[in-house]
Amino acid sequence: MIGVIDTDGECAEWAFPAEPGAVRTARHAVRGALREWGLDSVGDVTVLLVSELVTNSLRYASGPIGVRLVRRNPAVADAPPGPALLVEVSDPLPDPPRARAAEPDDEGGRGLHLVAVSAQRWGTRHGKSGKTVWFELALPGE
Repeated sequence: MIGVIDTDGECAEWAFPAEPGAVRTARHAVRGALREWGLDSVGDVTVLLVSELVTNSLRYASGPIGVRLVRRNPAVADAPPGPALLVEVSDPLPDPPRARAAEPDDEGGRGLHLVAVSAQRWGTRHGKSGKTVWFELALPGE
């Protein structure tokens, strides 16, 4: 892990080098932040989806991989009703990821499908250098 860029109780952000250990390190960092915030109820699904997106970044990009968690305020314009966790995974490759239909014996090709069926909203956006794939999860009981 390159290091924590920002943590203020509502936002946590890390940058990981594009190397094989990045997925494991990202999972550990995300789970730790969610535990600190008392959001264990969304820990498993968040860690799974972050793992898939970081793996995609490792597969296709060569630069650092950013992971950002934001506890969304439902009063913000364009936010879905109720509290939500926004998760962003960024890399320097400008091309958006493409969903594909995975065959039963395929080793990969399910990551974006998992994001689409697990998140209440998701998408991609271009940045100054690269792209960000993001998703939101509802936070039950808040």
